[in-house]
Amino acid sequence: MASTYVNNLRLNEMGTGDASGTWGNTTNTNLELIGEALGFGTEAITTNADTHATTVADGASDAGRAMYLKYTGTLDSTCTITIGPNTMKRVQIIENGTSGSQSIIIKQGSGATITILTGEVKVVSLDGAGSGAAVTEVFTDLSLASPRLTGTPTSTTANAGTNTTQVATTAFVKTAVDNAEPFPSGTSMLFQQTNAPTGWTKQTTHNDKSLRIVTGTVGTGGSVAFSTALGSGATVAGGSVSGNPTSNLSVSVSGNIANTTLSTSQIPSHSHSFDVGSGFGSGNSAIRSSGTVLSPSTNNTGGGGSHNHSHNLSGSVSGNITAGNLAVGASTAAINVNYVDFIIANKD
Repeated sequence: MASTYVNNLRLNEMGTGDASGTWGNTTNTNLELIGEALGFGTEAITTNADTHATTVADGASDAGRAMYLKYTGTLDSTCTITIGPNTMKRVQIIENGTSGSQSIIIKQGSGATITILTGEVKVVSLDGAGSGAAVTEVFTDLSLASPRLTGTPTSTTANAGTNTTQVATTAFVKTAVDNAEPFPSGTSMLFQQTNAPTGWTKQTTHNDKSLRIVTGTVGTGGSVAFSTALGSGATVAGGSVSGNPTSNLSVSVSGNIANTTLSTSQIPSHSHSFDVGSGFGSGNSAIRSSGTVLSPSTNNTGGGGSHNHSHNLSGSVSGNITAGNLAVGASTAAINVNYVDFIIANKD
């Protein structure tokens, strides 16, 4: 029976009675090829070729048989590499060690292919399905429990906005941060600058107003501009303070009241009694004259009219009033309060 090479390592499978006298040599060669299949191989691609064929030799040394296969050479475009024969089933580690910053595409038949970027290494499987053979990536769904990566591991960067469980690169994170929208559209904010920042629109509805903090629904009010109410020479409106006044007032008065001589009309109405003396009876007894009883007093006089006094009094009042019904008159005061200008801007 003739030798065959249908196994996945393309070893010489000797038939019964074959290789008489050379069986040992053939066996040794097979053992060497098995070792080669477990080792490292390098295969050069013709400069700037866009296609390349790697066909594992039957029963002979071939770099394409190696478990780890590194492609070298210089490329100016993507190169498609076909590994044969298309019936060979195996797992291979393939490195794109070419220069020129070009990718290589690994295929076996008309089925699926695997693209390896320059400088990358991938583990692929060849399904050996003949003309329709496909190449797949072995570690696509690899699951590692708490792997520890060292150095500077890299990965492909997902498109901005991707929301999956894939690993995010620093490039993806930076793009996400740069494009982050922490405020929803329509949000109003205060900015201490003349123009609204990028992504915001300056609001011009409110001008020369102060701010009021509320716990309920927001709104606007008032009629006097901020700079008018609190600017230089602002007018303070009159008003009143309600309540009962309490104070610690002290009064100091000095001076005197002038003397005043009252006229008869200013003296209260009155009369005077008198002692009639001896000869007319004793004490204040009434006297008789021609049978008439005379009273020992004078007639009433005086009208009780009003009068006034001049004075030169002067004094002062000191202390404070904490509450009261005090009227405050309008006046002008130089308030001129310090302020910082802000704008209101809405998020686009």
